[in-house]
Amino acid sequence: MSENVVVVDARGSFCPGPLMELISKIKSVPVGTEIHVLSTDKGSAKDIPAWIKKVGHEYLGTEEKEGYWVIKVKKTK
Repeated sequence: MSENVVVVDARGSFCPGPLMELISKIKSVPVGTEIHVLSTDKGSAKDIPAWIKKVGHEYLGTEEKEGYWVIKVKKTK
């Protein structure tokens, strides 16, 4: 993990909780920062990439781990 990665640990909260935590965090970090959202809510693995595309940030992918997902986004503006 590089220096410019911020982790939002939203495991245990349900949609739209992880998305709301991402929105809050993305407002506070500089452009170019990579954010990894950890979520146990399966819906977040679909909803967060859709939101990223809608607002114009860069979707870097989703990894499924044991019991949770890591959704990666890069702030572009």
